[in-house]
Amino acid sequence: WPQTLLFLTGGQRIKTRKRNIAAPLDPSSFSDAIVQIYLDNAGDLELVAKSIESSDLNFSRYGDTFFEVVFIGVRTQPGTIKPEEEGERHPYSLIDCAAQREAILPYVLFIQKTLRRRPFLIKSLENVMRKFLQSLEFFEENERQKLAIFTALAFSQKLSGLPPETVFQPLLKDNLVAKGIVLSFITEFFKEYLKENSLDDLIALLKKGKMEDNLLEFFPSGKRTSEALSEHFTKEGLTSLVEYNSKKMFEVKLKEIKSTLTTMINEEAEISEVTEVVKQQVKDAKFPDIEVVRMLWDVLMEAVQWSGKNQQQNSNSALRQVNAWAGLMNAFCTSGKLELELIYKVQTQCYEDAKLMKLFPEIIRSLYDQDVLAEDTILLWFRKGSNQKGRQSFVKALEPFVKWLEEAEEEE
Repeated sequence: WPQTLLFLTGGQRIKTRKRNIAAPLDPSSFSDAIVQIYLDNAGDLELVAKSIESSDLNFSRYGDTFFEVVFIGVRTQPGTIKPEEEGERHPYSLIDCAAQREAILPYVLFIQKTLRRRPFLIKSLENVMRKFLQSLEFFEENERQKLAIFTALAFSQKLSGLPPETVFQPLLKDNLVAKGIVLSFITEFFKEYLKENSLDDLIALLKKGKMEDNLLEFFPSGKRTSEALSEHFTKEGLTSLVEYNSKKMFEVKLKEIKSTLTTMINEEAEISEVTEVVKQQVKDAKFPDIEVVRMLWDVLMEAVQWSGKNQQQNSNSALRQVNAWAGLMNAFCTSGKLELELIYKVQTQCYEDAKLMKLFPEIIRSLYDQDVLAEDTILLWFRKGSNQKGRQSFVKALEPFVKWLEEAEEEE
């Protein structure tokens, strides 16, 4: 009869499509099929991957179920992380392994391999991770630790485009944060991630997840202070993160003070009023005195109305600003050390800004006349100043003034 069939089809051989009538058509059966693959291969992830690759299972339809079986060994009940009551479970899941990098990395690589074959599954991975992270309180502490290590390794291995916001944003549920569960999770995550990656890598990751400025959001509301953050992460050995946060907080507060000061200068407020406001903000921010002096000079110079081409006009504007606000500088240059820091600041700016290059001696003279800089400080800089930026040319430019100071001293 094959000849008859060929005759009836015009001599063409019809290729019949193979159909796997055993392919499960519901999530429970799909879950059982994946569990069986794990059981048949005794949890060997290489063999499991091969069996999955050669299977006819409908991953596009049951991707979420697949990752649930990978993570906890069984499909969960809809809307929960409770195992399905009737489904089979395998004992080779992520939360069954040891809470160590060596035990968890193979799962990351297994998922990586699966996603390369079936890139459409990344959305299912996101869904399942989001669900688990929002439900952290229902996991045991050591299970949360495993999830944290897995998440850190997933980013270390650049797991097929997993977006950081998928991980960080679900963590910010108020009840999870309030119980300290999130802080515990994120601390474990940071520790694991920084074993193989730099702090810059971590900051870039936090930035993508829109969290680089919001580390305190991981802390319960009663502990959202820089002191609590420093104490916690220092105790956990994450001093680089403490230093980063301190620098970040410093920059934020510096920006706030600069903004206030700029507004008051532009509005030509009374020096006494500006001084009081700055002193209060500096006290609240716990700013080092040296940083205050640097910041004051920066803001004063930024507020000058510079001319594009007229050098004489620029000189006049800069000196006018120095004279107008000398009282403010004087209120904060309260020691020889701070006065010397101001000279270094002026020196650096004159060296780096062409329009101020020739103005150095005039600025120093003006600050001396206004009692901001003492004679001893100027002579100390002239003889032993350690800042080398343009030092030789500035020393030469200041020679006539220093000579005048020395002669006046001799006459006295």
